[in-house]
Amino acid sequence: MITASDILEGPNAVRRRDGIIAFADDAIASISDHQASGPRRLVIPGLVNAHDHARPMSPTSFGAAARPLETWLLRLAAMPATDPYLAALAAFGRAARAGCVSIMAHYTRLHGPMPAPDEAALVAKAAGDIGVRATFALAMRDRNPLVYGNGASVLAEMSPPAEAEIDKLFGQVALPFGEQIALAEACAAAAQNPMFTVQYGPAGVQWCSNALLEAVADASARTGRRVHMHLLETQSQRAFADANYSQGVVQYLKDIGLLSPRLTLAHCVHARPAELELIAQSGATIVTNFSSNLHLRSGIAPIAEAIARGCRVAIGIDASALDEDDDALREMRLGHFAHGGFGFGPTVGRETFLMSTVGHGRHANGVPGSGALMAGEAADMVVLDLDRLDRDAIMPVDPLDYLFARANASHITEVVVAGRSIVRDGRLLHVDLEAVHEELRARYRRDMPGKAGFLAAWPQIETAVSRYFRDNAGCC
Repeated sequence: MITASDILEGPNAVRRRDGIIAFADDAIASISDHQASGPRRLVIPGLVNAHDHARPMSPTSFGAAARPLETWLLRLAAMPATDPYLAALAAFGRAARAGCVSIMAHYTRLHGPMPAPDEAALVAKAAGDIGVRATFALAMRDRNPLVYGNGASVLAEMSPPAEAEIDKLFGQVALPFGEQIALAEACAAAAQNPMFTVQYGPAGVQWCSNALLEAVADASARTGRRVHMHLLETQSQRAFADANYSQGVVQYLKDIGLLSPRLTLAHCVHARPAELELIAQSGATIVTNFSSNLHLRSGIAPIAEAIARGCRVAIGIDASALDEDDDALREMRLGHFAHGGFGFGPTVGRETFLMSTVGHGRHANGVPGSGALMAGEAADMVVLDLDRLDRDAIMPVDPLDYLFARANASHITEVVVAGRSIVRDGRLLHVDLEAVHEELRARYRRDMPGKAGFLAAWPQIETAVSRYFRDNAGCC
């Protein structure tokens, strides 16, 4: 049961002053009027991180900052593999502490050494131990491990030791596409439960052959399993798509049956108006990752236009919130600042933006319900300290003003998922997150000497790959 002085129930409901939210198992049983006393609390729907990668720590700590995506991704090889359970505890724990009740883990890197289904089960255990809803999409890819095309010219610039490092890290032969789909199904069999679902995770058109994408489309249509993939994140990816899909890359996705309400598309920074129209007509979901796109120099996505055209739009942290702190509240506010409208022109209402991104995020992650705080909906919510938000207490002010002007994770007093409190006063209730971080730091410091060869080769790798993308406008 939660007692609140203000409740943001949803866009089509009256905002309630002074009420009690009662639970029945994992759902909201009732919201009744009740004169609140004591500290003032604002209750909002639980936030959704609809695109992330469950990274244990920021790649900036491994020297990856201030690079475009294409070299930033390669620099991730500086991070030693670590215990997948600890890694997932850290990632999910930070997200939960910041108000996320549902989190997508587009799992682009297996830590091992156990088989993928066993690792997926450990990720599911971590989510369960924290108490969040999690969605796992095992990344699939079968081409272009180094650049978007023939990497021979890149390798030709490197010394034999640097080339050997590249081969060690990126030279593995990809599994046939049928085996990749079977592996995703094996992960689902090993790990799926009511709070943890599994999707297909093709990495993106530049990393997946047409045969793989078409096989995923067929499997999704046959099984009903959702699909999560990147699309048009960078200028180089835009150039690759234009060079390889004469009919248009989004039209291609439609032609093969992949563009559907089951599909989630992360980023779409360089999507064009006609492509947004196709996405809107299909019912697919776009996940915008505002801060990540700034960190990686990808650009600002046309999300206002996507919303105007009727696209489903959700919000993702993509492991790169503005301050690298997984603060979903700040990310939601930044999204509305950037895409909610300017001047006196048409705007996207704040309640509408919050509730639609929550609802579309739940849909993208395969979580039932709209996220609204109403009887019968899932008991997923975030409680904020309204006294701290109203720090000056000069006159009555709409709490929504404070929410969108200044709220961040530090204002959260409680997070409830499926009727169970998992965060209180800034701390996880069931996992010691700081101890997890300290253990991970100790392991990374211990294991970094094993990356000496890669770090020595890195200047050559970065120079050659950067030259490739500059000279080829992103593709062969």
